[in-house]
Amino acid sequence: MHIAIDAHSVGTGLGGNESYATHLIEALAEIDGVNSYTLYVTRREAVERFTNRWPNFQVRATLPHTPFIRIPLTLGAELRKNPVDVLHVQFTAPPLAPCPVVVSIHDLSFEHLPETFKWRSRTQLRLTVRRSARQAAQVLALSEYARSDIINTYGISPDKVTAIPLAAPAHFAPVTDDREFQRVRQTYGIQSDYILSVGSIQPRKNLNRLIAAYSSLRRARPEGKLPQIVLVGKCAWLYDETLRTIKELGLSNSVVLTGYVPETDLPALYSGALCFVYPSYFEGFGLPPLEAMKCGTPVIVGNKTSLPEVVGEAGVLVDPFDVDDIASAIASVIGDSNFRSQLRAKGLERSRLFDWRETARQTLAIYRKAAGVD
Repeated sequence: MHIAIDAHSVGTGLGGNESYATHLIEALAEIDGVNSYTLYVTRREAVERFTNRWPNFQVRATLPHTPFIRIPLTLGAELRKNPVDVLHVQFTAPPLAPCPVVVSIHDLSFEHLPETFKWRSRTQLRLTVRRSARQAAQVLALSEYARSDIINTYGISPDKVTAIPLAAPAHFAPVTDDREFQRVRQTYGIQSDYILSVGSIQPRKNLNRLIAAYSSLRRARPEGKLPQIVLVGKCAWLYDETLRTIKELGLSNSVVLTGYVPETDLPALYSGALCFVYPSYFEGFGLPPLEAMKCGTPVIVGNKTSLPEVVGEAGVLVDPFDVDDIASAIASVIGDSNFRSQLRAKGLERSRLFDWRETARQTLAIYRKAAGVD
């Protein structure tokens, strides 16, 4: 079987999409030395990362970068010149693909929360993703929540939509080296104990309520020094609302904004945190809480959409729309070392249920199904 994977997101720094493509490709290479793969990339970083690494993988660079132009035009033409048995894309498929297509749809936030997207982005996604899902041979979701949402929103047969969860890479593990903690603290300007949140700074990550919860804790403890809050992630659309909230609440010295952080630094940042808080109210999966659990960090997450599936009973679930609930959860975790130890143990155990090799095995089975190969 010859499998093509659209890996345009590798090298973009676009968080979840890039992480999914990168780690899926590397896991497929680890488990499958039989089938042939062609990786379609657009960035120099992707060419350098994948070229000549595995004998059954080849890399093809295509332009332009934007998937809304490249996938319908360039990629379709490439596949007609170089036929394959199945194509795997994220979100958007060529409208006249010359082979069966597997489409990964991470979530439908652009359908349910259009106000959190730029007009151009949400219009492009709404025009292409519904069509791609309906035309695809198979659709991959990241959670049972996302699977049900895709089926119900797009009216697709349940038989062709499969939930295959993500995993955290192997290098996410508890860090115990004090020198590594010191290094990341110096690198990112962290001056004390800290509460961590990881994810792009945008409205649905719900950071404004996290900051408001932190502010209420500070008012309740005028004599006690609270840990800093460290927000890791790129500033995305409407990020200025979060910056304005920080300034209005007088928290500029208490909130650390790191910007983009390379994946190699994340395990130490997770491991050094008192707790990890992810109050997002809309996720197709939610990888950062899993990364945190794998590093032994106590986790607090919103109780909406897919996050309860990921965390199970290994973390504290809160109403993401209730500032007091978020504040109470933070206070209970940072104020009780025994509770943190319990959460740490539960999180480590829970994280072992997720493995990229198993994700790759299940994905390969879907490729076979789409291509009609037993």
